[in-house]
Amino acid sequence: MKITKYVLPVAGLGTRFLPATKAIPKEMLTVVDKPLIQYIVEEAVEAGAEQIILVTHASKRALEDHFDKMPELERVLEEKGKQQLLEKVRSIIPEHVEVIAVRQPEPLGLGHAVLCAAPVVGDAPFAVMLPDVLIHNSPGCMAQLVELFETQGSSIIGVENVAREEVNKYGIVSLQPDEQGALQRMSGVVEKPTPEQAPSTLSVVGRYILTPKVMELLRETESGAGGEIQLTDAIATLITQEPVYAYTFKGSSYDCGHKMGFVQANLEYALRDPEISAELEQQIQRLAK
Repeated sequence: MKITKYVLPVAGLGTRFLPATKAIPKEMLTVVDKPLIQYIVEEAVEAGAEQIILVTHASKRALEDHFDKMPELERVLEEKGKQQLLEKVRSIIPEHVEVIAVRQPEPLGLGHAVLCAAPVVGDAPFAVMLPDVLIHNSPGCMAQLVELFETQGSSIIGVENVAREEVNKYGIVSLQPDEQGALQRMSGVVEKPTPEQAPSTLSVVGRYILTPKVMELLRETESGAGGEIQLTDAIATLITQEPVYAYTFKGSSYDCGHKMGFVQANLEYALRDPEISAELEQQIQRLAK
């Protein structure tokens, strides 16, 4: 079973980054020279995506435009002999990958956003990627999950360890007894527990491969925390009906939904960029004095 459909919930208003996000979608904020959304789509394409499903909002048209062709820009770059820039523009999305936008009419939670993609997903396993989180690794996190899914055939969720005092910021998974290694069967998941209540320190990082059963469960899931339909609640029910695994992925994650994570991502991605890394290192050294 190939995972070809990737759901990207992008309807949020990005209020943590106001006023920058007043007119620009937060997913279009750049890390060095690419918008956040492009890094996520590149990770999906590497993993085998054939359809990118943007669950969007009326104010997010710029996201669709970014992945659309712009013949006038391409013509100008070609006439001016700017081949390198032309190739960058043309390679934003491969020809074989289709970008589809569906609307989330009301902000009713992540679970509701995923459910809005159901008509496109159909009766097939699919991936969900949250664009707030960048994960740097080769192969990417989604490619790692896809490889495991091809063997397991069960839902798999990417997780990482966090400090116990920070578990109240994340969805935290619990594991079946005696489970060991990077891939472990889950016994439950809870949204933002207190440090005392947390069943582990393994947090969900916004990378999921889910079986079609999840869509059925989301239709039956009642509003939970914050009056929203929570994907976590549907997954908790799924665990009681079929195997669901947690995978501690290889790579470094950056929570770009918060200012510190966004700044950290820009700094570390810039230090990996051969065009500017040496000059940036010198600047950092000067600032550190």
